[in-house]
Amino acid sequence: MNIEIIAFDADDTLWDNEPLFQSIEKELCTMLTEYGDMEHISSTLFDIEMNNLELYGYGAKAFTLSMIETALRVSGNKISADKIALIIEKGKYLLNMPIQLLHGVEEALSSFSKKYKLVVATKGDLLDQERKLVRSGLAKYFDHVEIMPDKTEKEYRKLVSALNTQPENILMVGNSLKSDIYPPLSIGMYAAYVPYHTMWKHEVADENIVNDKFYKVESLSSLSSLIIR
Repeated sequence: MNIEIIAFDADDTLWDNEPLFQSIEKELCTMLTEYGDMEHISSTLFDIEMNNLELYGYGAKAFTLSMIETALRVSGNKISADKIALIIEKGKYLLNMPIQLLHGVEEALSSFSKKYKLVVATKGDLLDQERKLVRSGLAKYFDHVEIMPDKTEKEYRKLVSALNTQPENILMVGNSLKSDIYPPLSIGMYAAYVPYHTMWKHEVADENIVNDKFYKVESLSSLSSLIIR
C-alpha cells in the first residue's frame, strides 16, 4: 500500500446523521396522517426528493424543501400555514442538529494524522457541511476539505487533481458503498467500507466487491489497527 492520504466521508462515518433525518421524516408523516397513511407519505417524500436531487442536491435544506412540497402535494394544497412553519422549524433543527461523534472517531483521527494527510470528502450543502465540521471539533485533524455536489467518478478525479497526487495514494473511507466505495475503486483509489446501522434507501447498494484495494472494517479503530504500522 502506497497510501499517503486518507479521505473520510462525514455523515454517518464521523458522526450520526441519518437517524436524525429519519426522526424528522417520521414526525412529518405523523403530522400529515389526516391526508394519508405514513407509508404513502414517506413514499411520496422519497419520490419528491429523487425528483429534486438535480435541482437542490443533498442536505437539510434540500430535505426541508422536499418536505414542504410533500405536505402541499398530499394535502392538495390545503396544508395550513402553521404546519408549513412547523416543517421549516424542523428543517432548521436539522441545520443546527447536535453533532454526536461515532465511537472512537477522534482517537482514530489523532492516530492517522501522525502518519497521513487527512481529508474530508463529503457531499451536501457547502455551508451546512462546513458548519457541521466546525461544530464537531474535528476540523483540526484535516488538511483539506472537499464538499462535492455528488460523489461520482468525475468528482473523485477532481479530488485527486486538487490533492496533486495519484489515485493509488489515496484511501477513501465511508459508510456508503454507492458513494464512498464503488466510485473511488473504479478510478484506482483504495477504499475502506465502514458499515453504519442505518442507511438512506437512495444510498443502498449490493456489496459485491472483488478488488485488492477494498477493505471492510467495523470501525475507524479497526481501520487504524489495519493500516497503522
